[in-house]
Amino acid sequence: MLLWEKKAFLNGASLIIGLDEAGRGPLAGPVVAGAVTLNKAPLGKFSFPRYRERLDDSKKISPPQREKAFKEITKRSFFAIGSKDHAFIDKENIYRATVFAMKDAVKKLVKQYCLAINKKEKEIRQSIHVLVDGNMEIGLPYHTVKIVKGDAKSLSIAAASIIAKVTRDRIMAAYDKKFPKYGFLKHKGYGTRLHMRAIEKYGPCPIHRRSFAPIRQA
Repeated sequence: MLLWEKKAFLNGASLIIGLDEAGRGPLAGPVVAGAVTLNKAPLGKFSFPRYRERLDDSKKISPPQREKAFKEITKRSFFAIGSKDHAFIDKENIYRATVFAMKDAVKKLVKQYCLAINKKEKEIRQSIHVLVDGNMEIGLPYHTVKIVKGDAKSLSIAAASIIAKVTRDRIMAAYDKKFPKYGFLKHKGYGTRLHMRAIEKYGPCPIHRRSFAPIRQA
């Protein structure tokens, strides 16, 4: 799970950022991006901390495992979150919303990192490498490597996927309390049978993505 990190290091990276998103497919709620760098100091040699909890594609581990991993990642790494809500998604489209959320997450992480090492962004820009899950064109000012199914191939991306997934699940759990008729706690906004039945019965609620066909048709 560190092959891509090693390649980045050999190509001159001193800061390696894993980047992933959660929530492109649901019919409701925000899209959330997570950015993580597993090392809190510039990479002088290829060495990454060992994590007690399992860091893997967030879809492959259980909710309790994700929560434990989230807690360890947030304690031991630099991380940042970007998100765009349903209104932004409807205005721009889900692709652009995802790109903006990812950019926000990386921008926040780099700012946090620069403050920690007392450097300006322009001083380290050339040594920042971003490993991003999938094949989206993000348009970052850093060396970026797109990795299809990267959350199962890169430890940094796996950590980012956990940050994004847990954060979004918590947001949807809060929305479940606000709109209890829709069952957001169970399906997190995905188009399950339970969710579609609720939409048919009650109509869309304020956080539904009205630009998405099932909601538009409802």
